[in-house]
Amino acid sequence: MKSRKNPAPAAKEGGDAQRSLFGEILDWMLAPLLFVWPISIAITHYFANIVAGYPYDQALRENVNAIARQIRYSDSKPVINLSGSARAVLRADEVDSVYFHVVTREGTRLAGDKELPVAPELVRPRDDTGEISFRDGEFNGQDLRIAYQFLADPNRPDDRWLVVEVGETLEKRSQLANKIIASVILPQFVIIPLAVILVWFGLSQGLKPLTKLRSRIEARRPGDLSPINTRKVPEELQPLIEAFNGMLERMERNMEAQTRFIADAAHQMRTPLTGLKTQAQLAMRENDPERLLYALRQMAGAVDRASHLVNQLLTLARAEAGSGAASQPLAPMNLDKLLREIVEDWVMRALENYIDMGYEPADGATEIEGNSFLLREMINNLIDNALRYTPVGGQVTCRVVRRRSEGGESEVVLEIEDSGIGITEEQSELVFERFYRVDDAGTEGSGLGLPIVREIAELHHAQASLRPNPKGQGSIARVVFPAYQEPRPELAEDAPLASAWNRSLPPPGSV
Repeated sequence: MKSRKNPAPAAKEGGDAQRSLFGEILDWMLAPLLFVWPISIAITHYFANIVAGYPYDQALRENVNAIARQIRYSDSKPVINLSGSARAVLRADEVDSVYFHVVTREGTRLAGDKELPVAPELVRPRDDTGEISFRDGEFNGQDLRIAYQFLADPNRPDDRWLVVEVGETLEKRSQLANKIIASVILPQFVIIPLAVILVWFGLSQGLKPLTKLRSRIEARRPGDLSPINTRKVPEELQPLIEAFNGMLERMERNMEAQTRFIADAAHQMRTPLTGLKTQAQLAMRENDPERLLYALRQMAGAVDRASHLVNQLLTLARAEAGSGAASQPLAPMNLDKLLREIVEDWVMRALENYIDMGYEPADGATEIEGNSFLLREMINNLIDNALRYTPVGGQVTCRVVRRRSEGGESEVVLEIEDSGIGITEEQSELVFERFYRVDDAGTEGSGLGLPIVREIAELHHAQASLRPNPKGQGSIARVVFPAYQEPRPELAEDAPLASAWNRSLPPPGSV
């Protein structure tokens, strides 16, 4: 049976599928066009009806005026003298039906068509000027456009005033409006596809710099981390290229540091391995049991030094890469309690070297956010460094104190104080470089302890330093941590648990 490869997922888990920039821009350009097009059709239909109705409204106005001119008054009574030719003109329309009538204020029809509906309201304001007005009506299911005029004479009573109305169906108007709409809409069926093609072509040409830039990046050698020249890059892409160049610069520095670290580590590993090989060769040539035992002891010491160096290299690599324990989130913890536990583990070694090792308990709260594994490695390196450089009969004191910074923020300070050979101000920064060792130290070491301390301190947003002891001989290593601030109840649901955890910590003791 043949195995089949799983198809690539169309979208990342928990996220939307990736879309092309070309399609995204095209969508944002065409979507508004498709939204506006129906609106433009509705607006065109509205104004087409207005434009189409204007000439026919003028014709109705002329018909009302023509009928009004045929009305005379005899003995205060209206007389309508509408000839047959005038009636024929009103009936001459072959498309629409035209109706007219003359009625009094009370709605009595004096002349015209009975089919034309009488105006629902014949009361007019006293200041009417006799201008022709328009209204819409309906007759036998047909819509009508009606023009009307009041024939008012101030010298006659209101019941002698007349109303002339001429109505017409809307077929010609509808036909003209449809022609106007068609003349506007039909060209759009050609213009819009042409516009889409032009937009697509324009986007293709406008995105060519991206294609060229991609080709330039793909043509680079695998190890080429030089910055990309922004001279021929479009203005909109320059911030992106500058950010990309910054990333390349950081990658180049990291790779240089990694290469230098590997070279230095190989050099440091070569020394104990070479010594181990030499001692093994000497042991194979020895016949004296005492000399053989001495060679084996030397080999064991070389193995211990190599093992210590390898462990420190692994710790430093883990702290730098953020792998393993460094990738775990920081959690609230009591730094003074951790220091007390670690000091208890180092007391016996200090006694073997005749060094007075002390622990000063903290007075206040010493909670920080940290990783217990990495902090244990950091404190072990600091204590180991202090014991190595403190002579017989010396002193090493460990403490954790809480203080206020110059800005008023709470800090938790870890201090490892010794009475050893001391350090100068010039060496205080050099000792944090990898494989750097004080020339007159006179002790064995790999030069990785303090670099590990600084890397772990930076992961905890802390500052590590090694300065001459202000009290006299020796030095003092100090790591300043930001104090842990309990979250407010409305901002963290687990605040009660954190408080209970802090209260459950045992009080600090002494060694």
